[in-house]
Amino acid sequence: MLGLKDVDGKPVKSSDFAGKVVILDFWATWCGPCRQEIPGFVELQKQYGKEGLVIVGVSLDDQGPKIVKPFMKKYEINYPIVMDDGKTADLFGGVEAIPTTFVIDREGKIAHKHVGYAPKNQFEKEIKALLK
Repeated sequence: MLGLKDVDGKPVKSSDFAGKVVILDFWATWCGPCRQEIPGFVELQKQYGKEGLVIVGVSLDDQGPKIVKPFMKKYEINYPIVMDDGKTADLFGGVEAIPTTFVIDREGKIAHKHVGYAPKNQFEKEIKALLK
C-alpha cells in the first residue's frame, strides 16, 4: 500500500496505519462475494475503530473512482477505499481471486489471509485477538 490514492485522489500510505490492526480487502464493485462482505466490514469499523481497527478497501475496478464513489455512498462505506495501482497486490504475493483479504497485526505482519468470501464473525474473531 505504498502510495495508493483514495477515490478523491489523496495519497494513502501504509504509515498512516502504523500501530493499527488493519483489514486490507482487495475487491471490486462488480464482485458479488465482495458486496456480501462489505456490510460486515462497515459494522466492524463502527464497532472496533476506536480500539485501533482500520479497514482499507483496495478497489480493483478498471473504471476507477467514477464507479467506486457512488458505490461507497450506496453501501455507506465508512472506511478508506484506495484505487489499485496494478502493483500493490503483488506486494502481498498476488491476488488470484477476489475478494482476497488480509488481516494485519499492529506490527504490520500478515496474521490471516482469506481468499473468497469470509463471514463477519470470522474477521471479528481474528481482530479481537489482535486488538488486545
